[in-house]
Amino acid sequence: MLTGSLEPTNQWYAVAKIAGIKLCQAYRRQYGADFISIMPTNLYGPGDNYHLENSHVVPALIRRFHQAKERGLPAVEVWGTGKPFREFLFVDDLADACVFVLEHYSDEQHVNVGSGEEVTIAEFAKLVAKVVDYRGELTFDASRPDGVPRKLLDSSKLARMGWRARTPLHVGLARTYAAFVEGNYRIR
Repeated sequence: MLTGSLEPTNQWYAVAKIAGIKLCQAYRRQYGADFISIMPTNLYGPGDNYHLENSHVVPALIRRFHQAKERGLPAVEVWGTGKPFREFLFVDDLADACVFVLEHYSDEQHVNVGSGEEVTIAEFAKLVAKVVDYRGELTFDASRPDGVPRKLLDSSKLARMGWRARTPLHVGLARTYAAFVEGNYRIR
């Protein structure tokens, strides 16, 4: 952390995360508070924000594919080239990791929480299309930003403690899509 420049499209979010980690370290040192910082990878799950312009990649793709399926559209546009790699973690796995860390860890160094698996955005989009049962074409808008080429957390510290994510990506996506269809989401 803090060994290179911040990714331009994500710098504000990165600064906020870093500030949170440093604040927990300061409280721990100054007041002896047993504060722990947990740094999750890209999260997804029920209750997410499905705004087409302001949401993260998982809810945005779920909503786009769902609407395209309902409307019988022949193609869905995916932002970027589809080449960057991303790691995704189901929210229930994060909740489980948080409890695990609270029970098994006490240090000022943050703990990364990830699935340990990465997939290209193109592969991921195909998986979302399959979960939604959208059978049209996928196109990629390279004029939209890709972000960093690769975002895989080193979650080895947590793995050494004995924790691993339990929800396979296709299972978590199916649960997330079912919640979306049931109306368990926000648009903001």
